[in-house]
Amino acid sequence: MLRFKTYAICVYLVLIYWISLHIPHMHALFFPTLGAFSLLFISRPFGKAEVGRIALGAVSASLVGSLLAYWSAGALSLLATLLIVIALINIFKWNAPPILAVALIPYFTQPPVFWAIPLSVCGALAGLLLTLSVADYCEQLIAESRWLGAKPSKTESDTAA
Repeated sequence: MLRFKTYAICVYLVLIYWISLHIPHMHALFFPTLGAFSLLFISRPFGKAEVGRIALGAVSASLVGSLLAYWSAGALSLLATLLIVIALINIFKWNAPPILAVALIPYFTQPPVFWAIPLSVCGALAGLLLTLSVADYCEQLIAESRWLGAKPSKTESDTAA
């Protein structure tokens, strides 16, 4: 039932995009890497702990990128961001390439405060994980109802024999 999760993710991404367009100061909530995380989470069998670790890694990477970009948005801080985040990915074994991409967001969006991007990444990923959990629950309900509905009925006819 991968299709149900796909539809749920598409609706979620459209909702986040709409919010980022229409609500002031929420522009950073929508970022392209959110789509990559969405596909990653539905295409690989991750346990809940692993998904949580990846989300924590993304928030950590965005914090590193935001702090260094806020300090200096030059090439040296970009290099430092890349090296630090790659080291963190290797140390904590975060097997998710979008984590590195999230660290680069502050270099092309240049938010007014350093905490805007990490907070947006945290909120968007929390919403994504909630959406996937609800979609998984709905898939289970649908599967159970199909299973229950497929059992042959053993009712007797009302006609007299």
